[in-house]
Formats: sequence, structure tokens, C-alpha cells
Amino acid sequence: MRETTITLPGFGPGTTHALTVLAFGDPDARPHVHVQGGLHADEGPGMLAARMLADRLAEAEREGRLTGCVTVVPAANPIGLGQFVLGDHAGRFDLYDGRNFNRDYPDLAREVAARVGPSLGDDPEANLRLIRSALAATVEARKGPTPSDALRLALLRLAAGADVVLDLHCDGEAEVHLYTCPAALDRILPLAALTGCRAVLVAEVSGGNPFDEALTRLWSDLGRELPDHPVPHGCASCTLELRGRSDVSRELGARDAAALFDYLVHMGAVAGDVTLPPLPCDPAPLAGSEALTAPVPGLLSYAVAVGTEVSAGDVVAEITDIGTGRVSAVRATTSGVFYARPATRIAEVGKRLGKIAGAVPFRDGLLLSP
Repeated sequence: MRETTITLPGFGPGTTHALTVLAFGDPDARPHVHVQGGLHADEGPGMLAARMLADRLAEAEREGRLTGCVTVVPAANPIGLGQFVLGDHAGRFDLYDGRNFNRDYPDLAREVAARVGPSLGDDPEANLRLIRSALAATVEARKGPTPSDALRLALLRLAAGADVVLDLHCDGEAEVHLYTCPAALDRILPLAALTGCRAVLVAEVSGGNPFDEALTRLWSDLGRELPDHPVPHGCASCTLELRGRSDVSRELGARDAAALFDYLVHMGAVAGDVTLPPLPCDPAPLAGSEALTAPVPGLLSYAVAVGTEVSAGDVVAEITDIGTGRVSAVRATTSGVFYARPATRIAEVGKRLGKIAGAVPFRDGLLLSP
């Protein structure tokens, strides 16, 4: 294991942040898989899974089983880890400017295409190497105007050359689910099977330029920008949501780390054999995912548990008016698995109350929550 520390600027004079990176195997070996947890720094399940995966990889490396390269960033957001408001951790949004730490990653396709276009030929593998080199140079040339932008670029530099990128998150309360792009789906579905995903949400553009999409969609865009040359799809990435915020335990972390390790074996980064279980769900369009919202304020209770298959018209939640006692039912308008909901139980008007993975697209625009 090679441990390195990347120093990031802080907001105040004389302040810095430290990003720890753990690398396993030959840095030039393929496949290269990048795993990170805690980009939303108030989400613990992914950080624990990444840390426990690193422990397993260290053991496998000692046994001589590393055939590829794996980089692990157990805590990908040191800025957010230090943000507290009146005793509550606030790791999803940058308190300096309000931006989501998992949004606003740069769209680099045109810059990379301009840099590499004249050098491409008819050999897909040679083009792949040229594009990765151009991508690295493009990211390296960028400057981050704020510490959180510097963090975004540091994470892109670490992951840009990877064949597969796994960004570990969680929801408020949820079943395991993931988000990915169509071009990455074939390489990501084995991960969905191994982790027992109850929903696999697919979109070419989900809105807001999240980390995983900035890496995967780049290659699809390059194929369109450079139509006269073969451009392989060089990176498959996903956002893997490991249940809810309170689902942090050594038992769950070990289970998730084991599933991630088996995926690395399946991908050929670690020597061994693994049998894929059946996929627990069919992929669904993110545009078909219903985001239930509160029509009135009040105290929130749920009529169904996460993981329940619901039908259009079913009561999913109830909101009690604390003044009158009136109960307002919130019904599904989409059929599918109720896969996530918030951890809080006081509703304001417009509060997102949960998500249902439907099979029929009906939304457009920004498909992800803020």
C-alpha cells in the first residue's frame, strides 16, 4: 500500500485541508479502479466501507493477489468533515457558497477534444491512451478559485485515468441503490448484483454535473466530438448509495467492503474467482423516478417501509397538521420500488418525502435532488 497526502487550501489565512489517498498494486496496471467515500461528508456508510475495503486490499496485496491498480480515498471531503452548525454536521453543501460538494464538476470534453484531436488515428487502444494523457493535462491545467473547487479538481486528477470509478454515498433512509449512465451500465450491473441494489437509476444527463457523471459522460461526448476516429468508452462510473445515514456499523461496513472486493475480483483488479448473484432489479430510467413532495406542512409518518413495491394510488406517507389534527395522505403516482426517504419527520411544504423507481420516463430537466 502506498499512502499519499494531498494538501488543499483552506478558506482562512494559514489553513489547509488534507486528502489521504491509499493506492494498491502497480500504478501502471490495468484495470485501474478508483473508490471514494464521503464526498458528502455527513454520509458515513461509504467512508466505513471504503476504509474496510482498503484493509482487505492491503491483505490481498501482501498475498500477491493485486493484478490491477486500485486507489481508495476513504474520506473524499476533508472540507465538509470540518463543517458544523450549532453542533450538527453539515457535509453536503459548502457553507461558504452553498454549493453541493457533488455538483459543478467541469465539463472537459471540448477542451480534451481540441487538445487531442489532431493526434488520433485508427487504433482504438492508442486513442484511449492519447485521450487519457490529454485529459490528465487538461485537469492539471485547471485552477480552483475556491477550496471546494480545488477539492473537485484533486478528485478528478485521481480518478480521470481509471477504468472504473465508484463514488460511495448514502441517502436519509434507503435501500442500496445506484445511479449511472447508459454507456457504463454493462460494467456497473455486476456491482449492483453484488451489493443487492433495489434500484438502478440510469440517465445520460442527470443535471448539475455530479462527480461520477463528469467522468463517464466525458467519453460519450468525446465520441460525438471526434466522430472520425474510434474512441473507446474509457471510464465507467457510478454513484452507489449504501442505505441511510444511520446505517453505520462494522457489520454493514464489512458486508459492503466484501461486495466491493468481489467486484474488484470480477473486474480483474484482484486475482480470484467470484460468482455473480442474480440482479435484484431491472435498470430503470432516472427520468421515471418519482420524487414525492409534501403538499402541506406537519408531522410526517410513513405507511410503507423503504424497499416496498408500491402501485400508483397507494398511500406512501401521511402528514398530520399539529394544529387541527387533520391528516393528509401522500399517494404514489408511479408504480415501482420505494427506495429512499429522508431521515427527518417534520415536513415543510415542498419537502421531498421519498423516491419511487418507476419504469416509464416522465420527468426532464434536473433529475437529482439539490
